[in-house]
Amino acid sequence: MSYSQRLYPWALIRLLPNMQRMVVRRFRNRSDAEGHLQALKRLMPDEKFIIIFDLPDPMDGESIDDESTDEES
Repeated sequence: MSYSQRLYPWALIRLLPNMQRMVVRRFRNRSDAEGHLQALKRLMPDEKFIIIFDLPDPMDGESIDDESTDEES
């Protein structure tokens, strides 16, 4: 995930048939995503949408935790 994508962790998802989904748009904060969701629900009342916090994958060279994995002899 690129740096610019990391700046927009909130995603508005449209739920599709057969367990498929489509990212409609990404947002910097949840309140912006909720406002956009309300507008979409008024425009498309029969569609299903959800908001998720999409945690990015660690970038190359980053570890998930700071602990070393070296074993002591």
